[in-house]
Amino acid sequence: MSSYADLARRPHPFPEHFMPRRNRVIIPDVPLHIIQRGNNRLPCFFVEADYLVYLDLLRIAAEQTSCSVHAYVLMTNHIHLLVSPQSCSSPAAMMKSVGERYVQYVNRRHQRIGTLWQGRYRSCLVQDEQYLFVCQRYIELNPVRAGMAAHPLDYRWSSYPANAYGEANSIVKPHALYSALGNEPSECQRSYRALFQEGMPPAIVEQVRHATNRNAVLGSEEFILQMAIASGKELMPRRQGRRQE
Repeated sequence: MSSYADLARRPHPFPEHFMPRRNRVIIPDVPLHIIQRGNNRLPCFFVEADYLVYLDLLRIAAEQTSCSVHAYVLMTNHIHLLVSPQSCSSPAAMMKSVGERYVQYVNRRHQRIGTLWQGRYRSCLVQDEQYLFVCQRYIELNPVRAGMAAHPLDYRWSSYPANAYGEANSIVKPHALYSALGNEPSECQRSYRALFQEGMPPAIVEQVRHATNRNAVLGSEEFILQMAIASGKELMPRRQGRRQE
């Protein structure tokens, strides 16, 4: 598995001056990083019960749509998920189910009307071998980067306690690479905790953020090409032509 230093030295695959975000690309069984924000970046969780309801809706929807959730975090005004879908339609069906039911609950509970989410969710395909744990750490370290917790274990609304310490969690379904971290659950958890001893360089954080906001691909050029062939879509970044004065 590549180290953060190795990944940080690689050229950024999606510089800001490249083409804008494209339509989402979904490949069955390829991990997908999903982010959905509150409208105008306003809160979408107000009290403890809201987080609990969202997680219950997520558990139900993930099971019904055949999406395996490997990692998640619920921030006050947005959510992150890392899932492996069994079909191309699974993620959209899952997010539609959770989003609509949660908005109905919030509007009823907090006596509000109107939209809650800022448009459609954004996502990026994630290369298993090189970027799966990068993405999981990016997600579970979000509260730390936001200054809401000193350590990911201190934040209640994430998958870190399940992945790092085996806390019972009916939502989290470990990826095969996680299961390969050890011969038994305690070894996997210990190896997973060790991954968090190395900080995430800003370049890696920006790479994950950029790929997700662009509905792009987080991976090597070879992986991007493979996903392009599998999806039949152009995924390699193309430079824009010179601006006409």
